[in-house]
Amino acid sequence: MIRILIGSILGGLAQWVIGAIAWIFFADGSVVKSLDDGGNATLQAALAATLTPTGTGTYFIPHSPTAQGAIQMGKGPVAMIFFNTNGFPTFDMTSILTGLVLSIVMLFLVGVALTQVDGIAARIKVTLLFAAATLLYFVLSLPVYNFYMPWGWWVFLAAEEAVAFGAGAYILIRWFMPPTPPGPTLH
Repeated sequence: MIRILIGSILGGLAQWVIGAIAWIFFADGSVVKSLDDGGNATLQAALAATLTPTGTGTYFIPHSPTAQGAIQMGKGPVAMIFFNTNGFPTFDMTSILTGLVLSIVMLFLVGVALTQVDGIAARIKVTLLFAAATLLYFVLSLPVYNFYMPWGWWVFLAAEEAVAFGAGAYILIRWFMPPTPPGPTLH
């Protein structure tokens, strides 16, 4: 287990670095749109005036269970807004460190599960299949079921997560997993 823990730490670091590179160099401007300062101020004032009374939460705009809402939904524009009444720093080291811990814990769970699979090739295959399945279900299903969401953001997110997870899992499997599991194996 200590080897799996060490591999999870190193794999988690690799996953974290790849994720940071993707977000720093590829997310800004390509999949995340922005406004100029005047547009930001105007929209922020409208959000504060409209949503602050109902508070922090996720808003579908327009909400369509009424006849008028359905008409507005069909005409557009539409938005899903993740609204928080509080301000935040531009860069928060707490979320960065929490993400690193999350990567390490997740890879440790993967490592523990893969001790039941025999051989490096089989472990990599099982890991890639589960990664693809979870990315399809938890990431790419969002714009499928929420058809009004732009695909660019979700494709970027799935690609970034696939590359980062694949690198972290490969490090764990290749250099830190025992070559054969201790007990019965899955084939």
